[in-house]
Amino acid sequence: MNSPLTHILNRIFVCGFYQAHAGMFLFFFLVMIGAVDPGQLLSYHKTLMVAFITSPLMLLVVLAVWLLYTLKCWHYVVAQIGAPPQHFLFYSSTSYTKRQQLKSWFLVQAAILLPVIAYGLTAVGVGFYYGFYWQPAVIVLYLLLLTGLSAWLYTFVVNRLIDGSKQSWLLNLSSSWKKPYYSLYLYHIANRLKIPYLITKGLSWIIITAVFQLFADVQHDARVAGMAVLAIAVTHGVIVFEGQRFEHTYLSFARNFSYPLLQRYGYAVLTYCILLLPEGFWLFGRFNPLLAVQLFLMMLSMVILLHTLIYYIGLNMDRYLQWIMGLFIVLFWVMMFKLMIGLVLFNVVVSYLIFYRFYYRDMPVVDMKK
Repeated sequence: MNSPLTHILNRIFVCGFYQAHAGMFLFFFLVMIGAVDPGQLLSYHKTLMVAFITSPLMLLVVLAVWLLYTLKCWHYVVAQIGAPPQHFLFYSSTSYTKRQQLKSWFLVQAAILLPVIAYGLTAVGVGFYYGFYWQPAVIVLYLLLLTGLSAWLYTFVVNRLIDGSKQSWLLNLSSSWKKPYYSLYLYHIANRLKIPYLITKGLSWIIITAVFQLFADVQHDARVAGMAVLAIAVTHGVIVFEGQRFEHTYLSFARNFSYPLLQRYGYAVLTYCILLLPEGFWLFGRFNPLLAVQLFLMMLSMVILLHTLIYYIGLNMDRYLQWIMGLFIVLFWVMMFKLMIGLVLFNVVVSYLIFYRFYYRDMPVVDMKK
């Protein structure tokens, strides 16, 4: 707990995170505390906690919000690790054993997640008080999973840069292959983003398992599968954001190519279609072909919408996560009315209109500190 490494990491990352996101915390404070009459504050939050503990649907929404917050943490901490002032960590923190590093990063992530953990543990106490047991257990395990996964990611990133000159086996194997334009980001993932990609796929698997466990009695309802697909699309938010960062950083020259806009849009669709193949195999293995096609198209169209949205809002993770959360809530309720085909058409039309309008516009400021 009093390790020098933990102390240094806390000062750099925990203090920096809260300073950089003071505005976000002020906003949530006003929403959660300031918007409620002081005399009804305790009863309001107790009712809110009982609601999401007793309803699997509400619990899923709350877990999705906590996941988005964790993604925000990952984006900030990983960006800060790569910043020049923190390069001393690569030859100082790595002198500790992996176990010591994991322990320090676990405590750092727990400190960053403190608002979520405090609220979650309070909900656990409320749940036990009213005689609920498995829901509090899910909350505790979920918080431990998010914290542990984050610690493992940070430890890997710090230690990986020691061997940063090594290329992946896939790049060595494919060095002589022709590489179509749409495949460039896939090779970038294989070379630089393997861990975020594997974590995203791991989260997809957890979501699939959790949703069908929570809704075991109605698991054949298309809306349950739709909710899982929607949550899977949200978990790909970081991969989509990194794809736009890659395009903006390394492929900006490609805007001068003579490809028509529709073809460029088609390349983006093809790229994410390949990235979503594992989830596609699951859909076709579990549901009838017609429903599987609809679910896959909905997932793909949602991811494409997230991709094109960045052309409009820019490479700003704060705004991006706010948009993801807003879209998730809106599309979630649309899904409740079984408007799956309409949802696909909406996503495709809106995403192409954004792409058509903003593709050639200069990307708004890239804020590397957030």
